[in-house]
Amino acid sequence: MAGIPPQGHHADTPSVGGKRRWAEERNKAVPPGGRYCHTGRCGKDNYPITARLSICSPRSTPDMQYRTVPKTGDRLSLLGGFGGAMRLPMKGGHAIDEERATVLIHAAFDAGVNYIDTAVPYHMGASEAFVGRALAGKYRERVKVATKLPPWTTHSRNDMDRTLSAQCSRLQTRSIDYYLLHSLDRNNWDTLLDLGGVMDFLDTAEATGRIKNAGFSFHGDPETFREIVDARDWTFCQIQYNILDEEHQAGTAGLRYAAKNDLAVVVMEPSGGGMLANAVPPAAEASYAAAVVQRSPAAHALRWVMNHPEVTVVLSGMNDEGHLAENLQTARETTPHILSPDEEIMMATARDAWRQAMQVPCTGCGYCMPCPYGVNIPECFNLWNNHSLRYRGGAPKSSMQSASEGRWGMLPETPGSARPAGNV
Repeated sequence: MAGIPPQGHHADTPSVGGKRRWAEERNKAVPPGGRYCHTGRCGKDNYPITARLSICSPRSTPDMQYRTVPKTGDRLSLLGGFGGAMRLPMKGGHAIDEERATVLIHAAFDAGVNYIDTAVPYHMGASEAFVGRALAGKYRERVKVATKLPPWTTHSRNDMDRTLSAQCSRLQTRSIDYYLLHSLDRNNWDTLLDLGGVMDFLDTAEATGRIKNAGFSFHGDPETFREIVDARDWTFCQIQYNILDEEHQAGTAGLRYAAKNDLAVVVMEPSGGGMLANAVPPAAEASYAAAVVQRSPAAHALRWVMNHPEVTVVLSGMNDEGHLAENLQTARETTPHILSPDEEIMMATARDAWRQAMQVPCTGCGYCMPCPYGVNIPECFNLWNNHSLRYRGGAPKSSMQSASEGRWGMLPETPGSARPAGNV
């Protein structure tokens, strides 16, 4: 495997011009009928496997599981934080509880999480600066940071450069590891293409080292997804995916198409904005109760996503210590294709129960806020769904509402700008 950079060493990651060459050299070194091991956990760089993006057999270790970005060799933690840094612990309304959030994030990093996602509008524009402070010092070299270019505030080629410069300043870094075009759908994609220069912006930013890897997050239709994948030699993409999204937005077909094109896939909304973890219909509860190994609904939802070999990183909105501990354990033990046939049936039964009962597929992302008529749209949908799902909480607020409060703090839109199409 001469010429292929060691895994896990960011400084050895190939330049944009060498990504495709790196992937080609990697695959040539594998015997016919095999594929390169994308994890490096077995210590055999040319270990032949037949499943694309597969992982070696799990070891008896508490270590974080890592999966490898096909075009660069970067090894990223299967669990990423923190649902886009848009669901951090809060205090006093929409303000980030920085003391608690910093402790939580550092605990995740110390446990092996090495990928954190943020964006301009999260937490009323405070997310990027907070992440920059949390990463300062020893963590910046250990953790890959991702942020995004917002199409709805981008009106020229110069805006792109100004936005990136401001983001580097807020994040206290000279280079963004993973940079995404934010929330692409048909409208936002066309808006950026019509402006002109977006591909030149990404190419120049990569060539000058201001960003290391270019990608996009997506909330549109399957046809638009394939078009965007084919439009550039992207390193990665980010899609919404859970048991309710197999045929929604990019869906399973999009997940597989991205992997076929050697894109790393970052998954957002693995628990549907918290609904799959909290608003559990009786039929799904009964299915989970019959499982051989008892797990929380959140763990079942996360395992289902992580079971897919095409998935590289799963972003989870962890805003308390219990969420982090459980999700770390799930990420450590869930390898591709680990679900048994009985577990697959269990998850299909749970999926059908949600689909039958839920009224609207709202994740509580808050991108529809603020409503010009003062309506709390996410909570209206939340109450409607919870009533239909016969949610039996007992708490003064549902978990979805609590999680959503921090996410409704989006920066105001500029006049005439496009509203984000979805979450993260």
